[in-house]
Amino acid sequence: MNSAINIQGSIRRRLLLTLLGGALVLAIILFLVFRSLSTQLAEESQDNILRASATAILDSASVNQGELDLDLPYSAFSMLSNVTNDSVYYAVHANGEFLTGYDDLPIDTAPAQPAPWFLTTQYRGDAIRLVSMSRVLSIGDNPVRLIVAVAQTQGGQSEVMARVLRIAALVGAGVFLLVVILAILSARTAISPLTRLAASVERRGPKELRPVAAPVPVEMAPLVTSLNSFMERLNTSLTRTEEFIADAAHRLRTPLAIVRTRAEATLLRVDKEENRAALKDMIRAIDESSRAAGQMLDHAMVTLRTDDLERTEFDLSQLIDDMVERMSPMAELRDISIETVLPEKLALSGDPVLFQSALRNILDNALKFSPVEGTITVEAISENGYAEVQIRDNGKGFPEGDVERLKGRYTRGDNAAGIVGSGLGLTIATDVAQAHGGSLAFPVREGEGACVVFSVPLS
Repeated sequence: MNSAINIQGSIRRRLLLTLLGGALVLAIILFLVFRSLSTQLAEESQDNILRASATAILDSASVNQGELDLDLPYSAFSMLSNVTNDSVYYAVHANGEFLTGYDDLPIDTAPAQPAPWFLTTQYRGDAIRLVSMSRVLSIGDNPVRLIVAVAQTQGGQSEVMARVLRIAALVGAGVFLLVVILAILSARTAISPLTRLAASVERRGPKELRPVAAPVPVEMAPLVTSLNSFMERLNTSLTRTEEFIADAAHRLRTPLAIVRTRAEATLLRVDKEENRAALKDMIRAIDESSRAAGQMLDHAMVTLRTDDLERTEFDLSQLIDDMVERMSPMAELRDISIETVLPEKLALSGDPVLFQSALRNILDNALKFSPVEGTITVEAISENGYAEVQIRDNGKGFPEGDVERLKGRYTRGDNAAGIVGSGLGLTIATDVAQAHGGSLAFPVREGEGACVVFSVPLS
């Protein structure tokens, strides 16, 4: 049963959000800095032109025959109109009295200062940038403070700033899009070692517990070390368990054989029927225990050998002939004949010990369930790239229902009552077939007994 995985978030998504969040914050900061810098540069440019215009007007003022002479130069206003199409306003005051220009234009009335006075305000419904500068002239013995104010609307500057900011926004969006692409590639590159590690572990068989030897980044070293340590502990635990089962089965089988021999000898000397029945029950129980121990030993051996499958070339026909010959005495005790239909040679690559164990367990089941004087047929064929071994008998056949469940450990059919067995025979055969990339099947044969098909690839 697969346990539910407690998934919380995604490393890739977290990395992407971190990179994109940082890129977005950086883009906003850069945009604000660029806007502030552009505004400052544009304002300084306009201020320089306004100051130059006011300076030109002040320089044009002179004292002629004791009177103030002011001749507004054309260049003072042309330099402003050449830059933009904004409106230009000016005002000239002398000792606080309005001389020319726009009398309601704001002006610096403070004492004369060396630095110009700048102001951004609203005038006649438009935003203006204004500079006010002063100069002191002497008319006779009387000083005259000349104040000049020059202003220009900021519509043109706003249009230029809007265009500049649009370009900056497009550039920022392009840069952000590029960062998004780079972030996705970076996240994929950063996660790829973890993905490769997961794929490497996933490709392993259920019993493959070798340490992970593939190179990994230094950040993943603790994870791989922990994983290898866990697999080593798990492998040790499984090995000890299998060795315990194999050792227990081996140690049980010898004393059980001795007890069975003693029980059979005692049965020959007992006359009372009730005692003979008890001894027969004892012998039957010993047979079941001995068979279970033997099959547990087989199963442990199969498990150990399939963990590290060693393939060799062998002749399947010869292996079946040898197996049938060894099991013939058991068949003769029940007057059961075993017939073989085999090709002259059927070359196969695999573990011959495992094949022998699997086929022996299938044939042993057929012997148990076949009637006296029955016939068992063992046939091997090569077809469609597969080697198939069919073992057929004329016994009871498989029980109705889900016969696939008989592949499970310690599972027996309803028709197995009264027949010695442990429920491991078909499990062993299934494990061997699957270890070699094959399968175990049970074709339906109505009224003709059972048929088991052991199938594995030829290559």
